[in-house]
Amino acid sequence: MDKKGSKESKSLTAFGMNCTLKQGPEESSTQKLLDQILHALTPYGVGVSHARVADYVVKPGVKADEGSGDEWPALRSKVLDANILVLASPIWMGQPSSVAKRVLERMDAFLDEIDKQGRYPTFGRVAIVAVVGNEDGAHHVTAELYQALADVGFTIPGGSSAYWVGEAMGSVNYKDLARTPPKLASTIKTLACNAAHLAALLKNSPYPAPG
Repeated sequence: MDKKGSKESKSLTAFGMNCTLKQGPEESSTQKLLDQILHALTPYGVGVSHARVADYVVKPGVKADEGSGDEWPALRSKVLDANILVLASPIWMGQPSSVAKRVLERMDAFLDEIDKQGRYPTFGRVAIVAVVGNEDGAHHVTAELYQALADVGFTIPGGSSAYWVGEAMGSVNYKDLARTPPKLASTIKTLACNAAHLAALLKNSPYPAPG
């Protein structure tokens, strides 16, 4: 895709969900990586926005709306309005954060909205993943997030997720780095390019109804 953005990509949008356990405005390594990915999408004409999920009341459950006080419906609308979802999670005890898991649980409601032609409300939307943390677990967390996102209808572009992990038992967080590691910087660029390209293709040519 032309880095200046094709006609199809200029009207694309991306919504980032920061699943850190920290409420704003506390500094977040997850937000730093999410911001880098969203910024990498903008040269392709993609409009970007994001939310820190911990700042919202997202009730437990698997419905689209869990009633009074539930703020998931507002986030859900942003997910469905976007062509690209960027789901960013820290690693805790080798797992996606509990906030990320809550988001995935609430997305289960998409499965109740499959139309008579077998199409999910998320069909035609692309999802990419960002993971940060110390020690190991990035591949495991990526696998869990991508599997769940694919299950509820998102399309995953080719290439690796964007992730960073520090040394075992270390004290350095991603937000502390003065410079993005070259390999990660390259991965962010590739991930953004592939996501924008795929989203433009799907917007121009949506999935057909099964015959």
